[in-house]
Amino acid sequence: MFRRALLLSLLLAAPAFAQDASILNPSGLPIPRFVTLKSDEVNVRVGPGERYPIRWVYHRAHLPVQVIEEFAHWRKIKDYEGSVGWVQQTMISGERDILIMDKPQNLYAEAEVTSAPIIRAAPMVTAKLLACRPDWCRVELAGRKAWIRKADIWGVTREEVF
Repeated sequence: MFRRALLLSLLLAAPAFAQDASILNPSGLPIPRFVTLKSDEVNVRVGPGERYPIRWVYHRAHLPVQVIEEFAHWRKIKDYEGSVGWVQQTMISGERDILIMDKPQNLYAEAEVTSAPIIRAAPMVTAKLLACRPDWCRVELAGRKAWIRKADIWGVTREEVF
């Protein structure tokens, strides 16, 4: 009897917990998550609102950033350097791109380094993210589809597989 009462009370409380979660996370999407900048000019503010001063301006569409917090229609983002600030939701896209880090990288025909390299990309180049395995991601760059090691890119988590 006690177990049934406990189960019933938990089931009745579940919608309240879900509602509280949506207040903390207005979009209902997971946090953290990766997104891309939509525009070649994105203002990054000190706080979530136009009354807050602009901290800096990104001048690069398709740059991957990570959403780490939400407030109304504002998103707190973190970039590949660890810089953090607030942008309007309308300035980001759910499309996924990656950023090639550190040094020029080979992109391969298959998800293995013994595979034939099919394109070489410079650091700070972005590519469209198509899929990920535990250690590799498939991307599209300059109209060509290829594989790159996760360790050489920014814009995905180590755990992501899709």
